[in-house]
Amino acid sequence: MDEENDLVIRDGKIVTPSGIIHSDMAIKGTTISAIGRNLGDAKVNISAHGKFVMPGGIDSHAHIEQMSGMGQMNADTFETATRSAAMGGTTSVISFAAQATGQTLSDTVADYTARARRGAMIDYAFHITITDTSVSNFEDDLAQLVATGHRSLKIFTTYNIQLNDQKILKILALARKYGALVCVHAENDAIISNAKEQLLSAGRKSPRYHAQSRPRIAEIEAVERICQFAQYLDQPVMLFHISTSESASAVKVAQARNAPVWAETCPHYLLMTEDALDKPGLEGAKFMCSPPQRTTVDQDSLWQALKEGTLALVSSDHAPYRYDETGKLSAGPDAAFNEIANGLPGLETRLPLMFDAMVSRGGQGPQAFAQITATAPAKLYGLQKKGALVAGMDADIVIWDPERKVTYGSNDLNDNVGYNPWEGRTVTGWPAHVILRGESLVKDGHFFGSAGAGNWIDRPELATKPSGGSQQEGRT
Repeated sequence: MDEENDLVIRDGKIVTPSGIIHSDMAIKGTTISAIGRNLGDAKVNISAHGKFVMPGGIDSHAHIEQMSGMGQMNADTFETATRSAAMGGTTSVISFAAQATGQTLSDTVADYTARARRGAMIDYAFHITITDTSVSNFEDDLAQLVATGHRSLKIFTTYNIQLNDQKILKILALARKYGALVCVHAENDAIISNAKEQLLSAGRKSPRYHAQSRPRIAEIEAVERICQFAQYLDQPVMLFHISTSESASAVKVAQARNAPVWAETCPHYLLMTEDALDKPGLEGAKFMCSPPQRTTVDQDSLWQALKEGTLALVSSDHAPYRYDETGKLSAGPDAAFNEIANGLPGLETRLPLMFDAMVSRGGQGPQAFAQITATAPAKLYGLQKKGALVAGMDADIVIWDPERKVTYGSNDLNDNVGYNPWEGRTVTGWPAHVILRGESLVKDGHFFGSAGAGNWIDRPELATKPSGGSQQEGRT
C-alpha cells in the first residue's frame, strides 16, 4: 500500500507548464509527488475549490540588508524582507551579496550568508555584486564561488561603484569561463552626471526632477552597449529593470541577431509613470528609483515586450528606505534629489499587482503570470527544483483567491519600510495560502514562518549557456 500523503490540495485549478488542470495535488515531505485524481488519503487536506494553484513566486532582484552606494543601509533585514515577501506569495528570493571596496568576494558572500542564515524565512540565493576587481584572490574567489553554486553576478555602469568598459569585458569573459550569468544595471553615468549638474545649477532639486536627471538616453545607450558586449564575447547577460520602449526594442534587436541577452522589468515601470514623483514637498521621494518611471507610451511597450517574450520576467527591485531621517530624508527636509536614497519596496506587492493586471483584468492569463513571476526566473537563474508545479519539484505553492479585492493602505505592508507606494490602489486576486516546501507559511493573512528557516538554493548550472557560435571575432 502506498505511503499516506502528507498533504493533498484538492479541486483546484492547477497552473502547470503544460496547461491548467482542474485536479488535485499530492505532497510528500518537501516535494510534489503527484497531480491528478484519486491520490489517496492525506494527513492534511486543503480545498482549493474555485481557486488557482500556482507555483510560489520567485523574486530574482531584491536588495536586502544591504548598504547602498550612498553609504546608507536599507530598511529591511532578511527577517523583515522575507516575511513581507511570503505575505505577498513569494517563496524564493535572489538578493545581493554586495562587495564593499577592498573586500574579497569570499568575505562578501560569507557576510551575507551569515545575515541570511540568521533571518531568512523563505529560500534564497545571491547575485554577487562586483565593485572592486583589484582585491586579492579576485579570480580564484570568483571561480570557487561560481563552482559552489553562486551562478549570477551583478555589475553597474553608473553610481560610484560602476565598472569601466575594460573591467566589464573582463567580468564577462570570466563569467563565460566559469559558467555564470552577468546581471547589469545599465545606465550611462556621464549622461546622468551632465543632466544632474544642469538641473542643480538651475535650482531644480526637488524629487520631481529625478526623472529628468536620468534621461532615457542614458539607459538606451548603456543597454545597447551591453548587448554588443554580450554578443562580442558570447556571454549571457540579464539586463535589469528595463524602463523605456527604446531599450526594450534594443533588446529585441539583439535577440534577433542571437545575442545571448535576457531582460526584465518591474511593476513600477508597468504601472506607474514619472508623475508619481510630482508631489508636494519631498513626498515624491517615496517613489524615487533608478532608472525612474517613464511614460504611458513606455508602459504599453513594456507590456507588449512581456507578451512577445522580449522581456523574460518581472522582478520587484525591492530597495527599501523609510520616509524619515533614517532613510529617504537622511539629508534633511531640504534635500536635493541627488541626496535622496533611490528605491521603493516591492517584495510584498509584486505578485498581487501582476495577478491583478495579468489575470483579473484579462491581460495575459494565469499561465503567463506563472511564467514571468516563477517559471522563467527559476530556469534562467538555475533554481532547478523551483518555479513549476510538476511532480518531483519543491512543494512551493500559492493558492490564489481570484475573487478577493484588497485596497492598499498607507502602511499595511509587512516589511520595515513604513509606507506603501501603492496606497489607494485596489487589486483583485490575493495569495490566500502560501506553502514552502510542503509547510504552510501564510494562511488567511496569518504568518507561520520562523527566522532562519529559509534554505540557501544551490545552483549547480544555468540554462543560459554560451552558444559557442561564430560571433567571437576579435577575441584573443
